[in-house]
Amino acid sequence: MSIKDQVIALIIENLEVDAQAVVPEAKFIEDLGVSSMDLWELVLVMEDEFDLEVPDEDLEKIVTIQDAISFIESHVEKK
Repeated sequence: MSIKDQVIALIIENLEVDAQAVVPEAKFIEDLGVSSMDLWELVLVMEDEFDLEVPDEDLEKIVTIQDAISFIESHVEKK
């Protein structure tokens, strides 16, 4: 399973959003209606899943699903 597929599966599973709405260009808060608290919890799940840490300054830059996918891909490849 690709990182993209894993991220999408985690989003659907943890945020209880419509799977059809989970597309790379979707914004977590504006498009999916995710609260900042739910987004924080998702980040914790992703940190565990991919064995990485998301610094606060990078967290602010993760607005869309693609942002999350790109961040994880760039940090998982460095290991």
